[in-house]
Parts: sequence; structure tokens; C-alpha cells
Amino acid sequence: MSDTAINGLSDETAGAIAYITFLPAVVFLFLPPYNASPFVRFHAWQSIFLSIVAFVCDVILGTILAIVVPHLPFSLYGLHLIWPITDIVWLAIWILCAVKAVNNERFELPIIGGMADHMANG
Repeated sequence: MSDTAINGLSDETAGAIAYITFLPAVVFLFLPPYNASPFVRFHAWQSIFLSIVAFVCDVILGTILAIVVPHLPFSLYGLHLIWPITDIVWLAIWILCAVKAVNNERFELPIIGGMADHMANG
């Protein structure tokens, strides 16, 4: 039997699952043996920080659009599509991070990747 079968998920699988939502990421930070793996901790922290950044950006963008779009002339009303396009970009980033984790790559996003590295190893 392999170590993966004995211990549960591989580090790569746990790292990818951490990107599903922030909840598995938090669980992996507290649950042995995953909390002992720097790889899993890194991806868990990066997922948490990515969730926070996406939430804050969506709130700010939603607020701005709620204020601005109703006052725009009809010809500029297409600006309300910015929000769904932004959400598609967030989804693409999450998928990229999960795929990199499954492939055993330590893919660092700008700014939050460094913060995740510090939290995982510091």
C-alpha cells in the first residue's frame, strides 16, 4: 500500500482541494497530516488570501456599479457586464491554481503568493 492510501489524500490532491472554497483550506491548516506539509499549507493560505481578495474586489466593484450604472446613458449600459467578466477571471485563476497544485507545482500569485509562502513557512 502506498503512503497516499495509508495517510489519505496526497499533498497534490489536498493542495488542489484547498482551492474549491476557503473551507477545505482552513480545514487543511488544522488537520494532520496536511498541516505538516509546507506544500499543502502554502496552497491553503494562497486559497484563503485569494478568496479574501476576490470577495473584497467583488464588493467594491458591485458597489461602484450599483452607483454608476443607473446614471449612465443607455449606450454605456453594457458596463454592467464588468462584474460577470471579473467573476470569470477569478474562476480562471482558481482553476489555474488548482491545476498547478495537482501537478505538484508551487505556483505563486503576485503579492498573495508571497504572503502565503510567508504564512506556510514563516
